Amino acid sequence: MQTFIASVVVFGLLIFIHELGHFLVAKKVGIMVHEFSLGFGPKLFGIKRGETIYNLRLLPLGGFVRMAGMDPNEEEDHGIPINRTFNYKSAMQRASVIVAGPLMNFVLAIVLFAFIFMFQGLPYATTEVGEVIKGFPAERAGLKAGDRIVAVNDTSVEDWNQLVAETNRYPGEPLDLTIQRGSEQIKLSVTTVKDESGQYKIGIKPTEPIIKKMNPLSALAAGTSFTIQISGLILSFIGQMFTQQAPVDIGGPVRVVSEIGKAAEFGVYQLMQLAAFLSINLGLFNLLPIPALDGSRVLFLLWEKVTGRPVEPTKESFIHLIGFGLLLLLMVVITYNDIVSLMFGNR
Repeated sequence: MQTFIASVVVFGLLIFIHELGHFLVAKKVGIMVHEFSLGFGPKLFGIKRGETIYNLRLLPLGGFVRMAGMDPNEEEDHGIPINRTFNYKSAMQRASVIVAGPLMNFVLAIVLFAFIFMFQGLPYATTEVGEVIKGFPAERAGLKAGDRIVAVNDTSVEDWNQLVAETNRYPGEPLDLTIQRGSEQIKLSVTTVKDESGQYKIGIKPTEPIIKKMNPLSALAAGTSFTIQISGLILSFIGQMFTQQAPVDIGGPVRVVSEIGKAAEFGVYQLMQLAAFLSINLGLFNLLPIPALDGSRVLFLLWEKVTGRPVEPTKESFIHLIGFGLLLLLMVVITYNDIVSLMFGNR
């Protein structure tokens, strides 16, 4: 039951935020929105506010925003003003409506990470030396466990990441370190050397990191940086899969539900962290130029912007239909593999 509730909450949040992006920008550019639905299938209940009906449907694995003009014959059938329809708007306005959904998933990830950093905290390693590795330049230079490095080549460093970044700027070159040792401040010279992994190091390890809670602005900045880093890693991994430099490892809804259940057992912060990762994946996936996804719709609009004429609606709809069918087929295959993996533990 815990897994079911957690899965409904996580999927519902990701989908709601995604569709909310489409909805808000559609309203902003003046498109009439007939329906905002969370879920698919039979309607459980709904409420009408203004010109829009807000529905909750039975199957919590999707959602949609039904806008005027998405169906080319709709304005004739219902007498909708032409300037309130999707297809009447400029290519850039339509593209902004489409891109807003995936972008909101990135915003959600940033907010979730920021919430975690504010209330749970983020592991923070100071510049205090926890261990000096034997045989490395730091030992020969006289560095000791307990020393705190306050500057590298007269550039102050406040945490371990800054220390690493600063030393990496001078590979194989001498570094002038300012060391705080008790009440005494001393200067030491050390040269980075290349280790077995090909990285330049001086041969020190940090002390155990402390958990540091952030203020809202710092948390949002860190959440943004973290989201960008994760997006880059995901894109890099996708590229490696296509070039066969990394094994193909794609999970479907069954595997995601399993992971949500595991995260829920560890607490709300772990569940929020997984939700943030899933939100980034959803945003990136929807921006891929695959028919039926938001990315392909943007490509059609770019073609219209460049050529000055839109792709024939029936042809575009047919391409999206084929793409949707292939995605469904892929989802069936992935789901089957997920079930087999979970049953036999071969992952």
